[in-house]
Amino acid sequence: MAGQIRGIRPVGDRAVLVELDDLAEVLSLQAQLREHPLDGQLDVLAAAETVLVTAVSPAAASGFAARLRRMDLGTVTDADATLVIIDTVYDGEDLARVAELTGLGADGVIAAHSEQTWTAAFGGFAPGFAYLVGEATSLAVPRRTTPRSAVPAGSVALADTYSAVYPRASPGGWQLIGRTTALMWDLGRDQPALVRPGNRVRFRPVRELVLAAGGLAPGLTAEPVIARADRAADGVIVRSPGLQTTVQDLGREGRAALGVPGSGALDRGALRRANRLAGNPAGAAGLENALGGLALEAVTDQVLAVTGARVPLTVTGPTGARTVQTETPFALLAGETLTLGAPSAGVRSYVAFRGGLDVPPVLGSRSTDTLSGIGPRPLGAGTPLPVLAAPPSSVVGAPGVEPEPPAAVTDLRFVPGPRSDWFDPETIERFAGATWTVTAQSNRIGLRLDGEPLERSRPGELPSEGTVTGAIQLPSSGLPVLFLADHPVTGGYPVIGVVLPADLDRAAQLPTGARIRFTPAPGADPLLPSPGATPARQHTTDR
Repeated sequence: MAGQIRGIRPVGDRAVLVELDDLAEVLSLQAQLREHPLDGQLDVLAAAETVLVTAVSPAAASGFAARLRRMDLGTVTDADATLVIIDTVYDGEDLARVAELTGLGADGVIAAHSEQTWTAAFGGFAPGFAYLVGEATSLAVPRRTTPRSAVPAGSVALADTYSAVYPRASPGGWQLIGRTTALMWDLGRDQPALVRPGNRVRFRPVRELVLAAGGLAPGLTAEPVIARADRAADGVIVRSPGLQTTVQDLGREGRAALGVPGSGALDRGALRRANRLAGNPAGAAGLENALGGLALEAVTDQVLAVTGARVPLTVTGPTGARTVQTETPFALLAGETLTLGAPSAGVRSYVAFRGGLDVPPVLGSRSTDTLSGIGPRPLGAGTPLPVLAAPPSSVVGAPGVEPEPPAAVTDLRFVPGPRSDWFDPETIERFAGATWTVTAQSNRIGLRLDGEPLERSRPGELPSEGTVTGAIQLPSSGLPVLFLADHPVTGGYPVIGVVLPADLDRAAQLPTGARIRFTPAPGADPLLPSPGATPARQHTTDR
């Protein structure tokens, strides 16, 4: 593929971003990597002009660049060009505005949109959302000045040179020109996404829409949830969920091309410790609780372990009350209730049950994804939690050493790039030396930080490209956002650096008001551009 790759940029220590000249090359490289994966390849994510290739380890990623440059796109099997027909009623709220912006008139917009074939280029911010590239540019329009707080599921929309269908109700700033009842995402299908990268799409104008089979509204899926009941046959019942409690394991890696984040426990080390103490495999499903307030009543005798944040643990029952310790296994007998108090240090606690929680896996994981809604819903009072029977050979672990509480300023090591060349050296030096404060807008998607805003050395925005957990995005506000497990799989803001995976557990335990300092990882010079990279093409649409 010599001469066809514009650049290869490191993305942290476990991924590379391959820059290409056009969509055909992007889809071709993605198809080849899916058919013939590199040694140690974990996932491949195509975007507008790039392909993100992630690895299982830093050692595997270190050899990607050399092997990618030796690949020959001319031998690649064509991408999946299946034709998908989407029936559409063209009555969107922004149809008149698009008609005015393009000068085509309403009938001309409908004709231009429905009479051309679109190609699915890459996934977007939600499962089933596909960026579609058309054969003509006559429908190029900007996003709305003010995004809508809620776009209805099934909305057919335009932004920049792309078209898309919103698979579920969500905020959005695209121009709405129509609607469809096509199920863009359905976990009941072998391939949940109706439109996948490489597919061709035609929009067929209709006067009326037929509700999808099964009576589901557009974009809704029959995702498994934990049923609510007064009693559970074997396990525990949630009596109080606290601020937020979700089911988590180690996540569902390798699904980025579907628009599905990795999700999983934010403090992976804490979940692993809890499972070891309870006698489980490291990836067994448990509970992640934010800021205490969780109360669990045992229906049958259980063995539990709680790790992560420093929280007081109280067990009450027919014979009275007692306290138990974190970082050690303990029994919760039938009829007893465990209550987690407010943390004295840290944010998130992890509760493991001997045997692991028995909730239906979705795409290979039992984790709740708060961005896309995949997996069990956040728990509420009265939710039963069944527990799997522990294998006879499993044994509980010995108590561990409780981690140190967060320091006054938490240092997070990072690797510069892939878009550090969007900032001048002085700005990057100031970024690495600054102290940033965690804001109340932080969640499982990312830590939103406050401090002295940074300025870019380039105007506009990037074409959307793949992102990873640990990426530090710089939106137009100049205030960093550190992506955590439920982050969107693509984004259009430049990433100034990527935090090492080993440091993300500490980030997961930082409360509102905590202070962060980003420190260059050993051997990483934040003043140097990413090796092997070329300047990125600029983009004028805010994503």
